Amino acid sequence: MFSNRISFKFGWNLKLDIMMKIIPQELLLKFDLQLTATGISSELHNSYRKWLRFYLDFCHKYNHVSKNPETLPHYINKLRDKKQSKQQQKQAYDSILIYFNLFGIRPDWLGNQEPVSCVKEETAPYRANKSGHNKEWKQVYTKLSDEIKVRHYSPKTLKAYSTWTRKFQNYVKNKQPELLTVEDVKTFLTYLAVESRVSASSQNQAFNALLFFFRNVLGREFGKVDGVVRAKRKPYIPVVLSRPEVDLIVGKLRYPYDLIVKFLYGCGLRLAECMNLRVNNFNLDAGVLTIHDGKGKKDRTVPLPEVIIPEIRRQFDTVRHIHRRDLEEGIGGAFMFDAFEKKYKNAGQEFPWQWFFPAKDLTWVPETGEYRRAHLHERYVQKAIKTAVNRVQLSKRATAHTFRHSFASHLLQANYDIRTIQELLGHSDIRTTMIYTHTVKSRTIKETKSPLDL
Repeated sequence: MFSNRISFKFGWNLKLDIMMKIIPQELLLKFDLQLTATGISSELHNSYRKWLRFYLDFCHKYNHVSKNPETLPHYINKLRDKKQSKQQQKQAYDSILIYFNLFGIRPDWLGNQEPVSCVKEETAPYRANKSGHNKEWKQVYTKLSDEIKVRHYSPKTLKAYSTWTRKFQNYVKNKQPELLTVEDVKTFLTYLAVESRVSASSQNQAFNALLFFFRNVLGREFGKVDGVVRAKRKPYIPVVLSRPEVDLIVGKLRYPYDLIVKFLYGCGLRLAECMNLRVNNFNLDAGVLTIHDGKGKKDRTVPLPEVIIPEIRRQFDTVRHIHRRDLEEGIGGAFMFDAFEKKYKNAGQEFPWQWFFPAKDLTWVPETGEYRRAHLHERYVQKAIKTAVNRVQLSKRATAHTFRHSFASHLLQANYDIRTIQELLGHSDIRTTMIYTHTVKSRTIKETKSPLDL
């Protein structure tokens, strides 16, 4: 059974006390204006703000004067010690030069150089092509984004479809969008299978992305796509951990990652579903957890493991503490979804809408001029799980999704009905759930008997 840890709450409160200082809003607004005036792409503003926050926190922690140019080399050395890449160090360096520029400070070593000496970084999807039709392709990506948002598809879908469209654009060598044909798609999909050797699922995703692109962005019917070399789909059997292996990994995790894994395994959640949990998803009296807008925008309910109810209550206390502190500091509240915030303007500041696993750091929103709190980012969970798995030295390759596979397999092993498992997992098709029949030992009785004789 899972062991209950009493000390994790203190650890989280300690983190709250050492949380980095918030950049004053007036300074941040001036910094944003300076970023724009310097020509920094708006998509990079968050990164530059992050380096400024780290710099101010560095100065506070080590008693340096933030407006003293001699502090900057020490800061960059600290980043180097932290194994930050040269590109990250350069971006941090430029960020602090822009900060100095706000106060008319120009370090002696700059000479006649511009405050930002690095080449401007371009992050738009059309950056790889500079030979003539960027304007047309820029409009394409804008419309692609609009069409996906209108249909309320997930941000991950937008990212995936934009990526495949960009790869297709590169493959056709920046050909004008109105001149694209289905034949271009055929050769591209064949190229993916033959030369790039992508998996069957990746090729199918590319096909779906380009189908959406042609129909909804270019406004043309796709037609038949025959004669394409398809990537071979291999039979996939998911990795499943034993119960002792799950306990070993949980034992190597610190708060809040141990509790997150207990939800992944104990409730069969996807990682994104777990990160998007809010306080109002829980019904502790009924012992039920409601998942809203899961994969495919489907809702479902799953039973809460009784063994972690005390930890859930303690997590509620932690969230209350963070929420109370945010309200006292004038934070705008938790991020909300779609048009809900426009209809209920103060919902983000209400306790039931707070994230169950809130991010430690706040996020600056330039459009509203305020800080908001997001949920814990998935990559931190993935990194923590990978570290724990390596420490345990398992012979299996385990990820966050492996715990969901283990949840389904262990229920099947305990003779739970396959359709019940399908509902708990939120699968639309029973064939998706049937894959777990390959992860447990077969108990089929070969000898035929009449039901009257059983």
